[in-house]
Amino acid sequence: GLVLDFDTLHVVFPGILYLLWDESEENSGPTLKTQIIGLATMAVLGFMWYGGNIYFNILNKQVLKAFMYPISCTCVYLGVNALAGVIGWTTGVLEKPQLKEGQLKAFLPMALFHTMGNLLMMMSLGMVAVSFTHTIKACEPFFLVATSATVLGQLPSINLMLSLVPIVLGVSIASMTELSFNWLGFWTAIGSNVASALRNTYSKNYMGDKRGDLSSLNLLTIISAQSCLMCIPIALYFEGLVFLPSSAAMAGLDYWKTVSSVIVAGAMMTLYQQTSYSILAKCTPVTHSVMNSVKRVAVIVASVLFFRNPV
Repeated sequence: GLVLDFDTLHVVFPGILYLLWDESEENSGPTLKTQIIGLATMAVLGFMWYGGNIYFNILNKQVLKAFMYPISCTCVYLGVNALAGVIGWTTGVLEKPQLKEGQLKAFLPMALFHTMGNLLMMMSLGMVAVSFTHTIKACEPFFLVATSATVLGQLPSINLMLSLVPIVLGVSIASMTELSFNWLGFWTAIGSNVASALRNTYSKNYMGDKRGDLSSLNLLTIISAQSCLMCIPIALYFEGLVFLPSSAAMAGLDYWKTVSSVIVAGAMMTLYQQTSYSILAKCTPVTHSVMNSVKRVAVIVASVLFFRNPV
């Protein structure tokens, strides 16, 4: 039977609630009203972030089981993310950025880490269970602490450091008996941690810099477009032209159903990454990473229930 140790959740959530209130107090002013508004905004964005990520991980795992081309799928996901921003600019929903000379070049390190983080995560998800990948990804806050201290000069408080321990341990305990262990899946997840930590740190550094006059969503749109362009030659070299009717036919798949599933997964990735970047703009990279670890509890539980992985 399926048995989940939900007691680990009681270890995780007190830490994240402390961090959210601490960020609200620091960034929103001293009044109780602004703190409540800040927490309510975080809650709505967090719900969209978590929900979109759960849907993406379940659908993406189903896609990769049948259509085993993680690099090509990543290209489509990044392209959908960029396209969503372009549609926002065209319709006026998102303010069109006024780029200055040299800005696109400044975005390249963020785009490179964005590419590596997504590619390595997709490779890990394709090789092992969703719950195992997210157990390893739960260690991301420790990488954020190192990169934030190095790049931003932000030294975390003792309380923040202590709050990382039960959060990461709680997520690890939730699926510590994972049966799908694979060393390549493990190291690609670790590599994704490092790349994601560097992307978030450099992105936050740009947002906090005087040059950072772009909204968080505009920044994500631009680096997603750059990342998509970086991914295309990699996908063509390692996987070839896979989004062809003949490729789906060889795998015994319905072409349009496969393409539509990949596009919907890309839309869910767009939803959770855009809300994730909106939250990153409102807090420190370390706090954002801690929230990300708590999100992985929800992803692990949902994936275990959906795929019936024994834990």
